[in-house]
Amino acid sequence: METEFFTTRRYLAVFLPVLPAERLIRSCGDKAPDVPFALIEKQRGAMRLVACDTAALGLGMTPGMALADARARVPDLAVFDHDPQADRQLLEWLADGCERYTPSCALDPPQGLILDISGCAHIFGGTEAALARDLKMRLRRHGLTARIALGATPDSARAKARFGVRTINALPVHALDCDAKVHAALQRAGLKTVGDLAARPRAAFAARFGKDYGRTLARLLEEEDPRITPRRAAPVIQVALNFAEPVARTQDVMAGITHLAQQSAILLQERGEGGRRFEISLFRSDGHVARLAVDTGTPTRDAALLDRLFGERIDTLSDPLDPGFGYDMIHMAVPRSEYLAHVQAGLESKVDVKAEKAALIDRLSVRLGPERIRHFHMGNSHIPERATFERPAQAGPPSAFRTTSQMQEPQMRPFRLFDPPLPVEVTALLPDGPPRQFRWRRHVHLVHSVEGPERIAAEWWRRPAGHEPGKGGLTRDYYRVEDSEGRRFWMFRHGLYGEGGDPRWYLHGLFA
Repeated sequence: METEFFTTRRYLAVFLPVLPAERLIRSCGDKAPDVPFALIEKQRGAMRLVACDTAALGLGMTPGMALADARARVPDLAVFDHDPQADRQLLEWLADGCERYTPSCALDPPQGLILDISGCAHIFGGTEAALARDLKMRLRRHGLTARIALGATPDSARAKARFGVRTINALPVHALDCDAKVHAALQRAGLKTVGDLAARPRAAFAARFGKDYGRTLARLLEEEDPRITPRRAAPVIQVALNFAEPVARTQDVMAGITHLAQQSAILLQERGEGGRRFEISLFRSDGHVARLAVDTGTPTRDAALLDRLFGERIDTLSDPLDPGFGYDMIHMAVPRSEYLAHVQAGLESKVDVKAEKAALIDRLSVRLGPERIRHFHMGNSHIPERATFERPAQAGPPSAFRTTSQMQEPQMRPFRLFDPPLPVEVTALLPDGPPRQFRWRRHVHLVHSVEGPERIAAEWWRRPAGHEPGKGGLTRDYYRVEDSEGRRFWMFRHGLYGEGGDPRWYLHGLFA
């Protein structure tokens, strides 16, 4: 689905009036209380009701009532501690399921959701009412009571859902997001609805109640659209596949992924781009959403490659997919893409070594994890332990290492470095001279030949921070040393005399 532009956006608001109580019933299952109950917490120095179930509301219980007053009216009222974190987790779980309708979904805590459904109604029969009915039916199936409203701004849809009205003019003045004193002043003036406010000049009200009043009223009247901030960034490409009947077999799921990969490849080709990350969302019929993602080292729109990568991803899951009663929708998104030029194949069938290598890296990264397959890159430093570093292979191609012919002087480095360098005891004829013998791992090595020194100055922005290698800003004199038994070492004196204390010697590497 490519980006579309709309002159007027459309929003759908969901308000769950008894979410905390219904969340408790869902979590208790068969042990749910069969008597009126309420959730309580300490507010303003007293225990008060935060939420009530339908039965308690029918008996006159209301949120904000003191627990003592509630018990006086209903002595057998059951109470439980309020868990706002559990409520939010359920709200986020519902928001994940609402991504079947639109990628732009935002939380409206503590008991609401807001969806930007601009251009999404065609998926459900072409009408917003059909989309709203489908959403309400799914929420009812999960035992949740919901009020749903549509609007041209988030504030309008939210207010109509919370107050249960169909038109903007019927909203009470309490729908204004203002101080309670403003609501009381408007009611004393005989203004009870938003329609009453819309029929009167706003300059006088704005002068008395401030600029926030005018902005809030304009958003309720759908004159100003503040937009919503989605929980997840909108992907570059997104395609979906709905099933008439839920599917549970892995073969059917893979067939659906293959179909979506082909559709994504067509859309990417039209844009002249290739995807770097592909995400699959499997919407189960009971509301659960399973997510899978694969990354590629280079931009691609090869549907066959994506099919293999997702197959590897599913095969290597530590927790296998549980289809339950089946998946009724599969969604593929491409959140990250890059330019990919069209390449014309040659007349001769030759193997593209770079493409084969990139495909191998992608498959190994999916199977073993992206952090397991790594490349060496050149670092902008002469300090040996910072001259090279590792990065995941999918983050980009390795840096081009300079060859000996490209350097003015060959720099002989051992293949094995110690991190950190190992301290050794060295005996030298002169304080700043080369080593003559050294003790390492309780064994004395007599030096047969030595090359050096190779002096590496400290990086000025790191000096002086200490005397340990990697922490201090001291000069290093490196020597290539061969002992009497033919073993070769790479060692250095850390610090010059007069640079700060007595210099110390370290063994940094071994030559083959």
